[in-house]
Amino acid sequence: MNALDYYETDRALSEYLLFHYGSAPQVLPWSFGPAGALDYPVRCVSECLEFARLPGNARGLDLGCAVGRSTFELARHCSRVIGIDYSHRFIEVARRLQIDGAFPFALVEEGQLRTPATAVVPADIDRSRVTFEQGDAQALQKDLGQFDVVLLANLLDRLREPHRCLVTLPDLVAGGGQLIITTPCTWLEEYTAQANWLGGFLRDGKPVTTLATLRHTLEPHFSLSQTRDLPFLIREHSRKFQWSVALATVWIRHSQTRA
Repeated sequence: MNALDYYETDRALSEYLLFHYGSAPQVLPWSFGPAGALDYPVRCVSECLEFARLPGNARGLDLGCAVGRSTFELARHCSRVIGIDYSHRFIEVARRLQIDGAFPFALVEEGQLRTPATAVVPADIDRSRVTFEQGDAQALQKDLGQFDVVLLANLLDRLREPHRCLVTLPDLVAGGGQLIITTPCTWLEEYTAQANWLGGFLRDGKPVTTLATLRHTLEPHFSLSQTRDLPFLIREHSRKFQWSVALATVWIRHSQTRA
């Protein structure tokens, strides 16, 4: 199976619905463990977005939105938000969540054992502000316009050509707008050929990091406002978890004439 095909499977859908919408007891059913790593799609917005910089009637774009929780969270602060993901399955479910506010799924407990669950969009979010589209972050449609905040959460190291995505971002972010990028820097050849990695290798005997490449690519157009470490936890089943720490960077677009 192609690595990207995983995101069309029932297993991936279950993991991501839990990752995005699961309660603390569902995700971490133990009295110990990294509780501070929960609610990651929410924290990508609540801990990284610089709210005072947003204009009235702000537009938001969530690239690699998966099943949409960060997209909905952006709608707390933006009048319109578009969520885009490569997975047809994820977008289909995100649209159902936008229409119905809930979607049933099953938690993997052990082997073939499952527990019924329901993903629910918080009732205080205006779902009418959100739309979802299937698309490729490396080849976006040309008429998207500009946005006051663009979020890429854990997307870069799952792209075939991440640099191809990065160089399009200046045109998507309005002057004074924010670009939020989070990544665990997990560069794997099944997703990205090593020649296309943004970091994690030697060049002329010197280490190249993802942050250094982001700086080199983005600083002609953006100012780096902040960096932070953002932990997250993905539950695979009741006794297996992925604990990671993403590098989060927030960039402010240099002043320009809005499109």
